[in-house]
Amino acid sequence: MSGLSAAEGVKSSADKKNLAAVETVIQTGLKQVNEGLVLESIEATPVSGIYQVQMKSGELLYVSDDGRYIFSGDLMKIRKDGLDNLTDKVREQQVRKRLAAVDAEGLIVFSPKGERKGILYVFTDVDCGYCRKLHQEVPELNEKGVEVRYLAFPRGGERAPAFGKMVSAWCAKDRKQAMTTLKSGGSIPTLTCTNPVNDQYQLGISLGVRGTPAIYLEDGRSIPGYQPADSLLKLMGL
Repeated sequence: MSGLSAAEGVKSSADKKNLAAVETVIQTGLKQVNEGLVLESIEATPVSGIYQVQMKSGELLYVSDDGRYIFSGDLMKIRKDGLDNLTDKVREQQVRKRLAAVDAEGLIVFSPKGERKGILYVFTDVDCGYCRKLHQEVPELNEKGVEVRYLAFPRGGERAPAFGKMVSAWCAKDRKQAMTTLKSGGSIPTLTCTNPVNDQYQLGISLGVRGTPAIYLEDGRSIPGYQPADSLLKLMGL
């Protein structure tokens, strides 16, 4: 039977207490800068005295155990065969969880007719030229078993001309046809309803999306910018 020994149990308990103490110190330091800075989780890093902090705002930061030093960026480990980006792995885990948690009813989904072999999450803007180009690749992706899940990312947010168009698409009876019409340069009736457009836009911002199309694989890996179907399929191992 497996399980913690008495010594291991004591060590585990001590580690948790130490982490909780460090979390309190770091949170206190962050609030001295801005009351709105609230951490969501904290983990030790391989670097002594440096902790990885996930903020509720979505940012990933590194903070010293005394709460006095803070920095952002990628933490890398030097290996014999090159660099191992530890931060990228954490980001991918977070992205995977957050995208999987998005309500499927709020997505505009183009599914394959046969077996689903993979999923692409795409933050899109209907006025974006490369988004329109990618949309032309969707039938080929579907044919190869890839499901394309669109999330709204009207560049510029609520002030963008595309915002109202995307609200209308999400409110349309046939959302897939509305999306295709808009991405073909056509127009659709102006509609309003309870919709996820702004929430999805804010999700994209918190994930670091700055332009469209912003593509994510199911495992959380990011594919910046437009890629043709054959390149996407290759990245997905299909």
